[in-house]
Amino acid sequence: MRRDVLLAFGVLIALWGSSFAVVKVGLEVSPPLLFAGLRAMVGGAVMLLVARMFGGKPNFRRNAGAFVALTLLNVVFFIGFQTFAIMSLPSGLAAVLVYLQPVLVGLLAWRFLGEGLSGVKVSGLLLGFFGIAVVSLGGLASGVGGTTASGVLFGVLSAFFWACGTVYFKRVQDRVSPLWSVAVPFFAGGVMLSLLGLLTESVSDVELGAVYLGSLAYSSLAGISASWLIWFALVGAGEASRVSAYIFAVPLSAVVVGVVVLGEELHASLVFGGALVLLGIYLVNRSPVTRPPVDRSRVNRSALSDKLSADRERDRKSEEPW
Repeated sequence: MRRDVLLAFGVLIALWGSSFAVVKVGLEVSPPLLFAGLRAMVGGAVMLLVARMFGGKPNFRRNAGAFVALTLLNVVFFIGFQTFAIMSLPSGLAAVLVYLQPVLVGLLAWRFLGEGLSGVKVSGLLLGFFGIAVVSLGGLASGVGGTTASGVLFGVLSAFFWACGTVYFKRVQDRVSPLWSVAVPFFAGGVMLSLLGLLTESVSDVELGAVYLGSLAYSSLAGISASWLIWFALVGAGEASRVSAYIFAVPLSAVVVGVVVLGEELHASLVFGGALVLLGIYLVNRSPVTRPPVDRSRVNRSALSDKLSADRERDRKSEEPW
């Protein structure tokens, strides 16, 4: 792997992983829906500018249905439930639950896209689900960080809707520009979450200050805009499959940041269950070992040549005196 690609990969993992802790800090000074909505809207606005310059034509009329579905799945439900999960759980535990997504994608892609489900992938799926059970039950039993059943449910729902959005995008990616498919849903979903927040939450509960502004800026500009731009750069460089295979580094990064920065407890069930989830993600996303196709004509020519050589050698020996 080239040095610049390795650096981009490391930055991407760090941005996605650290965003969980940063969002948790922001939720201490802001109601969840208002924070999630503004975060998505700001990140989406930046992506709209980039898409306007480099994303080609969005074809809103033809792709209206696709944009609505991506907005609901990848932002309103995914970001919404993710925010409630982070608010209700330690940030590292929330990250492990949310990153059940790659495992769910493997299952949904097999069911709805007809993608292969090898024995290795099945093993990854089982390990991922078992790891989530260990993490969830261990957190609930120990009560670490105020872990609640609703928080666990929010994390799993977030992963589920993210996986649905990913599989749906795979079905429409031939007609929807990748940049627009991120920019429009994040901005529109941010508006929807903000409106819902205005109806159900109080703006006066937002504690304006350095903590709120810093958390909002980092989680939107770095956690959404910058990270997605790096992702597209890696895709353009042909490194998407490698990033996908090592996406397990994101929850690992989130756990480390949560422990080091927020002082979250690293209990045994999180370590063991998290390790199972990471292994499951790796197995589900691992590229199968492929062997180059055998050139049958070359094999046949080689066999024929060997036979002719053997025949000539036999004839030569038959002509030799005893």
